[in-house]
Amino acid sequence: MGGARDVGWLAAGLVLAAGACYCFYRLTRGRRRGVPGLRLRPSRSAEDLTNGSYDDILNAEQLQKLLYLLESTEDPVIIERALVTLGNNAAFSVNQVMIRELGGIPIIGSKINNPNQSIKEKALNALNNLSVNVENQIKIKVYVSQVCEDVFSGPLNSAVQLAGLRLLTNMTVTNDHQHMLSSYITDLFHLLLTGNGSTKVQVLKLLLNLSENPAMTDGLLGAKVDSSFLSLYDGHVAKEILLRVLTLFQNITTCLEKEGHLAIQPTFTEGSLFYLLYGEECAQKMRALVYHHDADVKEKVTMIPKF
Repeated sequence: MGGARDVGWLAAGLVLAAGACYCFYRLTRGRRRGVPGLRLRPSRSAEDLTNGSYDDILNAEQLQKLLYLLESTEDPVIIERALVTLGNNAAFSVNQVMIRELGGIPIIGSKINNPNQSIKEKALNALNNLSVNVENQIKIKVYVSQVCEDVFSGPLNSAVQLAGLRLLTNMTVTNDHQHMLSSYITDLFHLLLTGNGSTKVQVLKLLLNLSENPAMTDGLLGAKVDSSFLSLYDGHVAKEILLRVLTLFQNITTCLEKEGHLAIQPTFTEGSLFYLLYGEECAQKMRALVYHHDADVKEKVTMIPKF
């Protein structure tokens, strides 16, 4: 009898132990699954989120941690990695909104003043992705003047210069903020003439945005531009550049016609873009391009109303 009782107590103990283990298993499993009322311990630290191997789209909690890290750290390596991660996530529309609502645009924007050129570039890239959202542009526009100064005073053809030009291009897709570049138009044409192929293309993308807005036409035509600008209409110029300068000419001429300016005597001074585009030398180049070997170039020339 005593032996049977002992066996009974042993069996009961095993059942209780198994039950306790099962409860613990359910509890910990429930935490991992997100049972209501239980706080989740973050699975990754903010620094982990900047790891290049972490490719997932971040959620609001993770973005908030990352923004706090960016705001609080002085480590340039961590700052750069955090900006890259934020920039990559800002390529998704849902995160463009989330980063704005979390107050992230001023945190990212403050990094464009960092003396570290790599950090400055990454901050500009992140702002560029964020600027695709029109509501974000309202907050980003406060940095336009600073970006312009950096673009025109920084090293020619540098990564920072190109990143700044890309941001300015996005900010001028609509007419809302184009007026902020009015005082930099001459600088844009100077950069167009001095930059390499990549810089030329990016400057032209920006100028094309401006040229579609009749309100910017006088500012464009009144800009002081070196006569070497006309060399961009030579037949040997790279197609991606030649088509864009032809489109620039087309857009400006179309705006002038809409406003009726071509029918009256303009007030632009000699040495301005107006005198280059509507002078005899440019006319000769247009007539030569009608016989260009590339069909797209020939078609574009014929689309310019004057030709």
